[in-house]
Amino acid sequence: MSEEGLRAATLGLSRLAGASPTVRAMLWMLACGVLFILLNGLLRLLAQQLDPFVAGFLRYTAGVVVMIPFIWRAGLAAYRPHTLPGQVWRGALHTSGLLLWFFAVPHVPLAQITALGFTTPLFIMLGAMIFLKERMVVARWVAAVIGFAGVLVVVAPDLSGSGGVYNLILLASAPLFAASFLITKAMTRRDPAHVIVVWQSIMVALFSLPFALAHWEWPTSGQWALFLLSGALGSAGHVCLTRAFALADMSVVQPIKFLELVWAALFGFAVWGEVPGEATFIGGLIIFASTTWIARREARRR
Repeated sequence: MSEEGLRAATLGLSRLAGASPTVRAMLWMLACGVLFILLNGLLRLLAQQLDPFVAGFLRYTAGVVVMIPFIWRAGLAAYRPHTLPGQVWRGALHTSGLLLWFFAVPHVPLAQITALGFTTPLFIMLGAMIFLKERMVVARWVAAVIGFAGVLVVVAPDLSGSGGVYNLILLASAPLFAASFLITKAMTRRDPAHVIVVWQSIMVALFSLPFALAHWEWPTSGQWALFLLSGALGSAGHVCLTRAFALADMSVVQPIKFLELVWAALFGFAVWGEVPGEATFIGGLIIFASTTWIARREARRR
């Protein structure tokens, strides 16, 4: 879906919710979560079929390819960043996290990947308070802690060590992704979402190229098509994420991310017939309650 289509859909929903910047940010984050769950499921499949480093490189290369028509229509000048050093630093950090993520992802179930990734919002909220000087709002931290508790309820029955060291590798990627997103938030003050997303794909593709060449194998025609789809999903998801960061404090929108565990459970049931257990329903209810509470509170406060 194009950025214009995403904007139209989100603005239509936001009118129903009062159209405040905070509500629009939450809706962008909600759309981002759905897109990223679809993307993670697709990338997990591809990383099981190809070398993970090759899969990571091709995912971001495809992200550049799918944006070429938009760049062609708007012209190169419209995609010139004001913060090139920030784009480079963000690309380096995001690539570091990505390499760890792709190395571990073929060996960890999708719902568990999603749940372990929920440590990232806590790093983001802490970093936003320290580096971006966002105000410490107790209610946001309460919502984040309750949401994370819901995640633990869901994954506790499966955290028996089956993922082994790969769980720790996934956890190690969380602070790197958090640092990347903090730089993204800072860059939204000078660059629009489409510029940030395109340059992220360019930087990650360049930084991950040496690792891909060292393990290169050619995808099939069907896999090429799936990589193009992953590029479209990833670019659309990052546009949603960047717009959410531009509209509200990062600590406002991070609790919305916990809903991704619900999407992951639904995706697993729809695609692989995985029936969520009782813990998933209980944890999902806790996550939904915390997210709904902070969303309503922030909307009233604004």
